Amino acid sequence: MESCCCDLQVDVNGEETFMVDKKIISSFSGRLSKLFAKSRSTVNNFKVIFHDFPGGGVNFELVSRFCYDNGIIEINPSNIALLNCAAHFMEMNDSVSRRNNLLEQTEKSLEQISYWSWSELLVALKQCQDLLPVVNSSCILQKCLDSLIGRVALASGSEASPYPSNSSPDSSGFRVSCDTRSSESLKNSYSRVTWWFEDLLVLNPHLIEMVVKSMISRKYDHAIISRFLFYYQKSKFVTATSNEKQKITESIVDLLCFLDQSSVSFKSLFGILRVVLSLNIGKGCRNKLESMIGSQMDQATLDNLLVPSPHGCNYLYDVNLVLRFLKAFLSKGNSKISLICLRRVSSLMDLYIAEVAPDPSLRPSKFIALTSALPGTARESYDGIYHAMDMYLEVHAGLCEEEKTKICCTLNYDKLSYESCIHLAQNTKFPSKTAVEALISQQSKLKSLLQETNHSRSFTDSPCSTSSNGRKGEKDDSQEQIVLYAGKLDLSADNQKLRAHLKGMQWRVMELEKACQKMQTQMAKMMKSKTTSHGNAISLPKLCS
Repeated sequence: MESCCCDLQVDVNGEETFMVDKKIISSFSGRLSKLFAKSRSTVNNFKVIFHDFPGGGVNFELVSRFCYDNGIIEINPSNIALLNCAAHFMEMNDSVSRRNNLLEQTEKSLEQISYWSWSELLVALKQCQDLLPVVNSSCILQKCLDSLIGRVALASGSEASPYPSNSSPDSSGFRVSCDTRSSESLKNSYSRVTWWFEDLLVLNPHLIEMVVKSMISRKYDHAIISRFLFYYQKSKFVTATSNEKQKITESIVDLLCFLDQSSVSFKSLFGILRVVLSLNIGKGCRNKLESMIGSQMDQATLDNLLVPSPHGCNYLYDVNLVLRFLKAFLSKGNSKISLICLRRVSSLMDLYIAEVAPDPSLRPSKFIALTSALPGTARESYDGIYHAMDMYLEVHAGLCEEEKTKICCTLNYDKLSYESCIHLAQNTKFPSKTAVEALISQQSKLKSLLQETNHSRSFTDSPCSTSSNGRKGEKDDSQEQIVLYAGKLDLSADNQKLRAHLKGMQWRVMELEKACQKMQTQMAKMMKSKTTSHGNAISLPKLCS
């Protein structure tokens, strides 16, 4: 071995200083050889300062040993990323040494990646993570990711992973026994798709993003990916600082947006939301999360929606948040929302509105926004909305008549039950005009019902049909009386006087309903009797007395 001198001083990232032989080092490094070729200094001792040498002093020492050993070094998964990045940085390629250049040796070693164990692959990936962003210019990171995803996909399929690992299915202790074949088979199936979850916790959010995006491009099961992302978020939060939690959450939410939303757990999304409320998360990330939750609102429960209002807001619950959920749910378009989902959301909203109605700080505009957020086809009955309005008007008794009328405008009187209409007519908390409109609506329904009944009777040959004309006339007269009676009411008169008029209307409506029910019952008996007679002369029961 020829003698060497230490005529080159190398400062590595301000961490350590090395004294090396300039000739030996530059014979393997294109970067240094070009630097010295440009120098016209006659000074024998040189000093080079590296501010961003990949891997720091530890890696420079490895590179120095490679040079001093005439281009020989053991390359393994624990140092291949370090040496590869250093080779790129120092330009240790075939332009300087065709036979023993470091870059070529690391790339040839990387070709054996399929023979690495699972744990060796994770070590290499962890090292790549520590070398970011320098390692992005190298092919080693992508090759490691491709190998990892390929093994995960293989082990999650019909065959177990052939790669040795402390966390792989073959070493997890899951075996199918003869006496507990069913339960053990389920465990084995579960472990086959989740065994890699814990191992990937060593990776930071940036690398996880690369892993997940690569999985998505390879058509990997979105349900498993989403399950892993929630597992990662929950596990990393145990030891993370507030800033780390913020970065992790934003990264997870961004990745979840790439997945098919039907594969994303609604319950887990709400778990992230509760975390977001306590962190300083960006508005863009929060909007994405709310949009994902809103698109699956038909899966929500009342407890999910009862989110406390943000700091500084007087409301008991965050009403604005729920309104944003509804906006996201309806943004899909009515044609894409099934009637079942729409009805499910309307039932949920009725419960929610009833829960927030007693809040004395809830403004009328917000209450109206809640009751009118869904289209009219969403509800089969408005009884729930009516009872919520009743509670709201009781708590907010100081509202003026105009505000009360605006609130009641969201009621659909045609979808109120008879009992609710009668209750509304007697309810002094509601505007008098609203009570009249409810009763007129109820009367219209009874009139339509009577017309349908008369239409059905026109197809029968009952001998009692003529005898019932008198009574039918009485009922029609009563209907007209109700219409006229309602039309003559002076809405500007004293409310007590108006209530007395309304009671008279209620009595007539009740009489009409009883008569209609009686006629329907008699019609049903008559039709049954006629079908069984088959033309025989059988005397029919009289419908009217």
